[in-house]
Amino acid sequence: MPSLLEAIDKKYGKEENENCGLELPIAIYVPKKSPRNSIPSLLVLNDCDIETAGDDQELEKICQGVEELDLAQNKLARWTEVFDILKHMPRVKFVNLSFNILTEEICNVDNRNPFPYLKNLVLNGTHINWKSVQELLKLLPSLEELHLSLNNYSHIDLGDDSNYDNVKKVHFTGNPVTTWREICKLGLAFPTLESLVLAECPLESLDPNNRSARELRNGRTESESESNSCPSINSPHSCFRMLKFLNLNNTLLSTWDEVDRVSRFPALLSLRLQGCPLFEYPQGYTEHERRQYLIARLPNIQTLNGGGMIGDEEREDAERAFIRFYMDKAEADRPDRYTDLVAVHGKLDPLVSIDLSPEKRVKVRFTYGEINEVKSIIVYQSVQELKQKLESFAGIPASRMKLFYLDQDMKDMGPEEMKFPNKQLYSYNISTGDEIIVDSKH
Repeated sequence: MPSLLEAIDKKYGKEENENCGLELPIAIYVPKKSPRNSIPSLLVLNDCDIETAGDDQELEKICQGVEELDLAQNKLARWTEVFDILKHMPRVKFVNLSFNILTEEICNVDNRNPFPYLKNLVLNGTHINWKSVQELLKLLPSLEELHLSLNNYSHIDLGDDSNYDNVKKVHFTGNPVTTWREICKLGLAFPTLESLVLAECPLESLDPNNRSARELRNGRTESESESNSCPSINSPHSCFRMLKFLNLNNTLLSTWDEVDRVSRFPALLSLRLQGCPLFEYPQGYTEHERRQYLIARLPNIQTLNGGGMIGDEEREDAERAFIRFYMDKAEADRPDRYTDLVAVHGKLDPLVSIDLSPEKRVKVRFTYGEINEVKSIIVYQSVQELKQKLESFAGIPASRMKLFYLDQDMKDMGPEEMKFPNKQLYSYNISTGDEIIVDSKH
């Protein structure tokens, strides 16, 4: 397995003179750049089978200027080798060690020589244990962003007395944590946390007192036992007083009560909440309705699901739609937010119901060469179904047929080919008096 030094030489080493062996009429002196000058401040060596650091003296010479280091998907397995690499990069601010299997526990680390400039550490898929995470955090006094995704963590153990107030962002995607009480341990360890990504974690509720379905099936678990030893957690928000961004995409949240819990994070401004059972059938909300009902329930959220800033007009429309949605429901079925919004906007009149669906049947002129005929067709059918019905009219099989739609009000634009066999006719806005031209594929 190659060392880091060998991988650097392979990627950035001295290039052979392309004119070697040729007789030149004029001798030209071209000074060679030293390897040290050819190493960029951003050093990317993904998937190079790197297992060790290499010669200390050579690394010392060439790595002094490295500020960002990406060693994802290599063969590093010993933390001693990782530290041997980092000690030669005194200016490093970003390190990605993802998918190196670093299960070996960190021990006997000299805390007198920390890495003072390192701000962003990515440990996704490394399966690093919690004891080693704690040791690393002691070495990184300036760390602001920590990535611990895809590490198969079902519980969190950063020590009851641990407090790392320098860390502002934690990425925890894809770990099998099921209860919010476990997540609260991140808030206890990182009291000034501003950004938390929990996408694809099977969280069923933000209530710290709720046990997951898996725990209920299995009885008392190790995770529950550890949770009971935590300091008192009174609410989902008590450990996240400074949280501004939260990502709950593809979790198992299934009720609007969970959205109401999200609304009470005191500093939260940005939320991602997609792909949850809450929005699945039988609720069957459209994307527009889903966004409106979320905005209405989340008065402090300024950006939702990666969109732009929520403006005053969009928020008012959402809140009015929310009132109308619940105004005909029984009082017991109305959320507390309904009362708050009625106090702001008053009781609204129901919207007039207007049917904007297309006509079911229209009369269209069909033309094939010299043949033309006006036919009544149903617009709730696909292009392929229409082709099959036109086989007797055109005398050619549907597989050899091409259709072109000509809007009577936009003839200057020319006909539009109906290319997609599964597309419904109504989506072309076909109306009585339009024309469909039938042609044969050559």
